[in-house]
Amino acid sequence: MTTPARLDLLRWQTDLAWSLFTYHLDRLAPADHLWEPAPTCWTLHPDGAGGWTPDWADTEPDPVPVPTVAWLTWHLGWWLGTATDHLRAHTPRAREDVHWPGPDDAVAWLRGLHEEWTSAVAALTEADLDHPSAHPWPADAGLTVAHQLAWVNAELMKNVAEIGQLRLIRAA
Repeated sequence: MTTPARLDLLRWQTDLAWSLFTYHLDRLAPADHLWEPAPTCWTLHPDGAGGWTPDWADTEPDPVPVPTVAWLTWHLGWWLGTATDHLRAHTPRAREDVHWPGPDDAVAWLRGLHEEWTSAVAALTEADLDHPSAHPWPADAGLTVAHQLAWVNAELMKNVAEIGQLRLIRAA
């Protein structure tokens, strides 16, 4: 058995995490997004102009609020979009510029962001993995594009688990 190239392994890991996410995405109902599982939650709120505003604090509160599926999908959209921007050497979108499309369109939005990410990763070569990456850590951290791809996979798996757990608890 041959050892897969690093890029092939990272792509496989992304596909694995996304396939687990698809199980939950296919079953998410619009009402699941804004369900608040605890009294202290982070969610999204209508902004009065047809959009949504996420709860946010620059310093993490104590206790940490339980995020809703809406908040988690917005947050996933923010970091995945920003990671894609960095990978493509585009100016990264600001948190305030990431607009959650609402509970009826969030799943399609996430699928589109996943397509953008996998397209950006598909354009990489094995040699690109050794280039420096300053996302999501400081530029002087000495980390590479390979680290960035591994971080995205870890974040994706974490968000998949959180969204899946919330969906299952609500369904129960």
